[in-house]
Amino acid sequence: MAAFEYQALDTQGHAVKGVMEGDAERQVRAQLREKGLTPLRVDVIDQSAEAKRGAWSFSFRRGIPGSELALLTRQFATLIHAGLTIEECLNALIEQTESARSRSVLAGVRTRVLEGQSLSRGLAQFPESFPDIFRSMVDAGEQSGKLDEVLERLADYTESRQNLQQKVLLAFIYPALVTLVAAAVVIGLLVYVVPQVTRVFENTGQTLPVVTRILIAVSNFARGGGWWWLIVVIAGIVAFRIALREPHLRLRWHHLLLRLPLVGRLLRGTNAARLSSTLGILTASGIPLLSAMQSAVQVVTNLPMRAAVEDALRQVREGGNLSRALGKTKLFPPMVIHLIASGEATGKLDQMLQRAAEAQTRELENWVRALTALLEPLLILVMGAIVLFIVIAILLPIFEMNQLIK
Repeated sequence: MAAFEYQALDTQGHAVKGVMEGDAERQVRAQLREKGLTPLRVDVIDQSAEAKRGAWSFSFRRGIPGSELALLTRQFATLIHAGLTIEECLNALIEQTESARSRSVLAGVRTRVLEGQSLSRGLAQFPESFPDIFRSMVDAGEQSGKLDEVLERLADYTESRQNLQQKVLLAFIYPALVTLVAAAVVIGLLVYVVPQVTRVFENTGQTLPVVTRILIAVSNFARGGGWWWLIVVIAGIVAFRIALREPHLRLRWHHLLLRLPLVGRLLRGTNAARLSSTLGILTASGIPLLSAMQSAVQVVTNLPMRAAVEDALRQVREGGNLSRALGKTKLFPPMVIHLIASGEATGKLDQMLQRAAEAQTRELENWVRALTALLEPLLILVMGAIVLFIVIAILLPIFEMNQLIK
């Protein structure tokens, strides 16, 4: 029995979407007609269907969003801890979730479980919704018989990672809004206000100050070719994103980002926190270090740092130490390296990795908080300087006219 996602019309002509199980598409259509629905489309839910939707539908996110995955994981852990079977847990999650995409994915996973596959193999059919670390931890929990404990750790991991992303995003919302408002005000002044004022000076025939001539030139540029430059900038951004699809160009760009003073520190801290947290939770769940590193490689988004982790994996496979292998790269914070070395020496690597992740997360939050605290007054000063330049450029000719009259 497979899971099917359907679209149908009810007796009043309203569109209805949902998920239904059946042996074949014909059987699902018959069941829909028995309920008084007119089926429009019935698609089997599997990996190919999800990939097709991701390829042909416009969406900013593919698969289950991170916030919803964290909630589903916490609910799954609670249901498993209560003694329910995996099938019963999936049924409860399907009934509780409000997202049609999540219901479809969970129904597909339930179908694989009913066919006799393990939960981890069912999750593997939907890689866009469940990352490698998620599937690896579930597989370790099933093999060790501690699925409830593993899901609890996984729920903590997904929630903490989601909270960190939200904190970083919220911290930069205010500076972004201030920047947009400032840009809108300056453009409005240049396009609408400045031409009305400077037209009076041009009719007088007097020699205008340098700052006023600069202001007039900028205003004319904004009114005339400004839109064309905006199109050029947008086209450049699109071309840049297309160029980054090339592996060697993306690698050079990531190297450049690491060298930037502020951005480089942010990337190092974020990727170090992800790596430490992932390795810590995987090793604490009973997964060998080599297997844990293979899964943790995927969470490192910066290509040079990912290559460093892959090289460290090779050295650990040959009998080397993880701390020494990562320390040679000079890409990870020294505190993370020291904590990993301490964990290897004391045999408590999982605990030290978790401490390293927590320390990096706290440092990252404090750094982002301090950065946004500096950005807010800096943006105000820049805005004030631009407005002051416009005011001076307008007032200087007026002062000169007054002196001539006197």
